[in-house]
Amino acid sequence: MLNLTQKLAARSIAFALTAMAFSVPSYAQSKNNEVGIASFNLAWASTKADFKTHLAVCSAPEVNWCDTRPRIARGASEPTKEEADRAKQCQNNIETAAGGFEKSMLVAPCNAYRLNASNWTMGESWYDEKMAGLTSTIDKLVTEHGIDIMAFQEVKSRETIQAILGKHVNDFETCVADHNAFQTVGFAWKKSLSAKPAQCKSEEALAIKDNEEETQKVRKLRPGVELKINIGGVDLSVLNVHLKSSCANLITTDRYPGHVLTDDDKACKILNRQVAPLENWIERVAAKTPLFVLLGDFNRRLDEEAASNPSKDQVRSDGSDPASHNKTGQYGEVKTRLMWQEISDGNPGLVQVPLAEGTGACKGFVGLDHILLSDALNAKQAGGASSVKVGVDQLKGQKIISSDHCPRITTLKLR
Repeated sequence: MLNLTQKLAARSIAFALTAMAFSVPSYAQSKNNEVGIASFNLAWASTKADFKTHLAVCSAPEVNWCDTRPRIARGASEPTKEEADRAKQCQNNIETAAGGFEKSMLVAPCNAYRLNASNWTMGESWYDEKMAGLTSTIDKLVTEHGIDIMAFQEVKSRETIQAILGKHVNDFETCVADHNAFQTVGFAWKKSLSAKPAQCKSEEALAIKDNEEETQKVRKLRPGVELKINIGGVDLSVLNVHLKSSCANLITTDRYPGHVLTDDDKACKILNRQVAPLENWIERVAAKTPLFVLLGDFNRRLDEEAASNPSKDQVRSDGSDPASHNKTGQYGEVKTRLMWQEISDGNPGLVQVPLAEGTGACKGFVGLDHILLSDALNAKQAGGASSVKVGVDQLKGQKIISSDHCPRITTLKLR
């Protein structure tokens, strides 16, 4: 079996030299035969105008950088009534400052960039540093690693993607999934990849209600988005997701509790309700486009779930086969305990692209960003696919970080 270094050595000399120079494996595209793909969470990225709105709302006297999340004391399971009331009043004040509930949904939370009442007046220049870091990182992905398709999470708009493409903006097409809140998912892909127009399609079924019983001020999770593109006569679909956060670990650590998706935990209950629409989407795409990639920020340690290697009767709480129909409850909840075994049940089959050892340049989250291949696409990867994480560019002491995630990249053969 060829390892990642051996496979890279077999590619063009120019890119091999680049890989040596930058100490991180680089990827090159052979026209119509392989494609470089990246997944990158941009950490609340928006245009400069959007950021100015954030500053205006959060610095408003009635808001004063308050936190809408109620604080829960150590050892407690829920906030005190006083704390819950404070958080609710904060939310009401933000809505007033933003011009209503709908407009407030399009403003990043006051704690998104780690600013506060005594540390925000230089915010615009600090935000410029963040965007410069993202632009520099994107340039590195394109020029050093031969990336052709980029899947983004935590991005507000097409305009944001176009801004961070920098000098490459005229070489790429872009799209985002329609959404009524700040964060969505989107793509950038090289115009030269396909002679036929590519198609972007939002997957609204993933944008479930945060609270299914809410009927007035409805907050929804992020939708998914599919890029369907024909590369040299081969149809490829790339599915981009950003699932519910705060139910990441299967194994308990010093910092995070371990959970299965049927635990009595608020975040896990919400993530559980995304399982059925995710699996339905995968099966629908597989029926039309056998060669597909599912990638993004899953906010779940799929690697831990895979390593747990449970028997089939442990995947669901009722012991039913994960390949059988997944019955949903009143609000879309399912009996699924483990996401990976549920979505990779063989209909279709999925393979996790392993993460190769990096150089230490990446300081982002571990285990949340994944690249999954359909069995049909994985079969075309001689020796198996592999991926690496690329460090994000930012200045020493940068006040607003470029991102707390690192781009995860791979090159895939299409024939």
